[in-house]
Amino acid sequence: MDTDARTVYLPDTMINWPWPRAINPHFQDVKVEVDASFREFKALSPESQEAFDKSRITALAYPNVPREHLRIGCELMNMFFILDEYTDIESGAGAKEMMDIVFDALHNPHKTRPEGECIIGEIVRQFWVRAIQTASLPSQRHFLETFTAYGRAVVVEALEREQGHRRSINDHLKLRRDTIGIRPSVAIYEMGMNLPDEVFYHPVIAELVGYIADLVSIDNDMLSYNKEQATGNENHNLITTLMLELGLDRGSAMAWAADYHAQVQKRFMDGLAKVPSWGPSVDVLVKEYLDGIVMWPRGNHCWSYESQRYFGTRGPDIQQTRLVQLLPKADRKAASMVAKVNVTDLSMMDTTAHCEQPSGTSSARIETGLFSPPVICVI
Repeated sequence: MDTDARTVYLPDTMINWPWPRAINPHFQDVKVEVDASFREFKALSPESQEAFDKSRITALAYPNVPREHLRIGCELMNMFFILDEYTDIESGAGAKEMMDIVFDALHNPHKTRPEGECIIGEIVRQFWVRAIQTASLPSQRHFLETFTAYGRAVVVEALEREQGHRRSINDHLKLRRDTIGIRPSVAIYEMGMNLPDEVFYHPVIAELVGYIADLVSIDNDMLSYNKEQATGNENHNLITTLMLELGLDRGSAMAWAADYHAQVQKRFMDGLAKVPSWGPSVDVLVKEYLDGIVMWPRGNHCWSYESQRYFGTRGPDIQQTRLVQLLPKADRKAASMVAKVNVTDLSMMDTTAHCEQPSGTSSARIETGLFSPPVICVI
């Protein structure tokens, strides 16, 4: 049981992962270019842009890719960030319309986007125009296929959120393999090679990528739980699913998730030993691809503490103590009216997280000033 219902202990899931933290040497130069280009879209408020600029996920997840593919990775993370923030508060129909715009932009990158369309269409179009200039044809096909699966899963999640539907543990993990966005993300690693379909679709390789997606999604659900429970978006979080289905408190649900994370790590390591040989010329590509995907769990884990996405400015302290003060519940209706993109310095809320709520009163509201001004998408 939790010793303090207002404190959450975060187990260190990556302590035994054998691949250490690394950062791409081209990151700073590429980030300056990408940030300058991204600001021109005016998709975020200045406050959100400031928090967004502190992201290092691309450099940590792609430490060894060449400069041109690092830029594509940066722009892909921009896309995921915007889509995640927009669709988190969309209805099922709204999310579908938004993803239809994205799919159209990917399949018609040289078509001018319609006047008045949500800016995400132009963001995606420019991303893909740049990507196809250096990405191999197999990697383009694999990206479009896996990104489509991601987009459809995001629509399902939005619809289920709208309907108040809660999934079982197994069904949650199955959907999260797609909504976490890892499958299209790892396509960056193969953009400089012609990875044969017989490798990409081989059951062992496909399952290894699936395990990487699981590791990232489990970690993400653990680390994002506090923010999501505060903003009322926790129904599609593994921790909530475990608490409801297994009758666990938060601490026990975190422990269960950490144990399952360790099991998936073992399955991944066992799977590496089963990778077949396709001959020397292909095997070297397979090794480069697998050497890349193993960096995503480590990179995501480090970024979650180093950025202000989930813990505000207290990430490094929380990484040391493993203790998180539970944030107060937000007024979700008010928050939705205030912001389409709610990047917030969560450390500003930590001072109220420990306060007891007087008996008979509602949970403390998060002041609207902590959220960014609205970014309206016409869809």
